[in-house]
Amino acid sequence: MAVRLDQERVGASSMAEQLLRNIGPIVLLGPPGAGKGTQSKRITQHYRIPQVSTGDLLREHVKQATTLGVQVRDIIDRGDLVPDHLVCDIVAWRLREPDAQRGFILDGFPRTQVQAVWLDAFLKFEFFEKAIWACWLPIVVRIQVDYNKLLLRITGRRICPACGRIYNVHSQPPLVDEICDVDSAKLVVRDDDREQVIRERLAAYERQTKPVAEHYQRLNRVVQVNGDLPVDQVTSLILEAIDGSTRSVAGSKN
Repeated sequence: MAVRLDQERVGASSMAEQLLRNIGPIVLLGPPGAGKGTQSKRITQHYRIPQVSTGDLLREHVKQATTLGVQVRDIIDRGDLVPDHLVCDIVAWRLREPDAQRGFILDGFPRTQVQAVWLDAFLKFEFFEKAIWACWLPIVVRIQVDYNKLLLRITGRRICPACGRIYNVHSQPPLVDEICDVDSAKLVVRDDDREQVIRERLAAYERQTKPVAEHYQRLNRVVQVNGDLPVDQVTSLILEAIDGSTRSVAGSKN
């Protein structure tokens, strides 16, 4: 009984340390279908830090009709791309929230070198007095997946319109074909998951993010992860990279 109580105390202590530990900024890079969404959720659950998705933020601002949201809606209505300065303003607004002070995961940002340079400066000058970790450069996890496997992942993806659960007819099918396991809703294919648009999406990703990856490679901040591996193994490699980075920075400050 005493041994069991000691083990429980150790487990509770370890969890408390995990919840208090500064994780710092994490950037996930990877093409559409690489599994960034799945891995982001696992990282947020493991470290208890928020996932910051620029796509979600833009939609929320438009929905709430904030000052930034109105500007974004007008730009989208004209068929134009949201400019870097507006995207950066929205990200800055989110990162100032209290739940981001221990760390956060950026999904879909930075997409351009301009955004990457802005992020580095924002972390250095905006957060320096608030938390020492925030002047660190982010650890950038680049998930790499074979091109043909990406096509299978994306074309096989199905989404529940009711609960948002994601399936894949090739690797993670529902129990009943095309029906959600949770609420029995009919699964749907997103327009941008159709094969005729996938190749352009992948080409656009390479054009956009190559300068971002090169920027952080020059700063020795990129960790390459093989996204072709099983999902659990990819998660383990990412967590190992994050833990190694935070331990290294903590050690350098002692």
